[in-house]
Amino acid sequence: MQHATLGSPRVSRIGLGAMTMAGTYTSGGGLDDAESIRAIHRALDLGVTHIDTAESYGPFHSEEIVGQALQGRRDHVILATKFGILSHSGDGLFDSSPANIRTAVEGSLRRLRTDRIDLYYQHRVDQNTPIEDTIGTVTELIAEGKVLHIGLSEASPDTIRRAHAVHPIAALQTEYSLWTRDPETELLPLLREWGIGFVPYAPLGHGFLTGQIRTPDDIPDDDWRKTNPRFLGEAFYQNLQVVEEVRNIATETGATLAQIALAWLLAQGGDIAPIPGTRRVARVEENTAADGVVLTIDQLRRLDTLTPATGARHDEFNEATIDR
Repeated sequence: MQHATLGSPRVSRIGLGAMTMAGTYTSGGGLDDAESIRAIHRALDLGVTHIDTAESYGPFHSEEIVGQALQGRRDHVILATKFGILSHSGDGLFDSSPANIRTAVEGSLRRLRTDRIDLYYQHRVDQNTPIEDTIGTVTELIAEGKVLHIGLSEASPDTIRRAHAVHPIAALQTEYSLWTRDPETELLPLLREWGIGFVPYAPLGHGFLTGQIRTPDDIPDDDWRKTNPRFLGEAFYQNLQVVEEVRNIATETGATLAQIALAWLLAQGGDIAPIPGTRRVARVEENTAADGVVLTIDQLRRLDTLTPATGARHDEFNEATIDR
């Protein structure tokens, strides 16, 4: 497995996102904690050293599963989790106040069964708390040994600059894939200028780029993608055009569609470390094998020139949570 640098931590080029281990994309049905733990163990066996979770996944369930799975193997992993969506004072969502961060980190450390978090992300920017106060608090946690590095998720260039002025930011996590190319314009150049690593989430387009979803009926009724603009109406069928070119290249290379989508991401630079999410051993094996897929110059050109997805990335509520 090749490696990437996120600020200073080195991680496997392909990581493992643990969100689905908490029941996403559905409302929780079909959870198999034993299979999730086997998936984490298999990822480690295959050279994955980057596991990503969050307190809000479940909430809390994903962290608990990751904590169980890493017993005896903790020192071989860069462990990332996130704070800031949940308010521990009972006042709703999106709270990155100093008091909330301190409550959050203690809960995450307990559930993850560890004494430190390698990469601690602000999950969403809190418009009610200056980013300087948030990063200042996490800097204190670094001094206390509870956190080693700081990350941001879905943060704007201005927020990144302000945060980085308080303490070096190791990584930014934002959606990036063949159907979400927005970061290329401003974010990626900024991150590279300052030596900040990039961790794309949803590198497989929330499953769309795997080619397994052919009609809207393939999505369960309790799946949140039923409300995602890219999976609705005419947008769904327009977005199938992206999948067809990925399928063509997969046929040429003998790889799967998921492997082509991940190989394209890896080809964008050695500072990019996607975290495809799964709770299945078979998918872990498929995704990590993308590290060995080599695309030709012509294949990269064809993928580079694909039209990005039609439709907003999220529904109206979730779009409003993204810092711009």
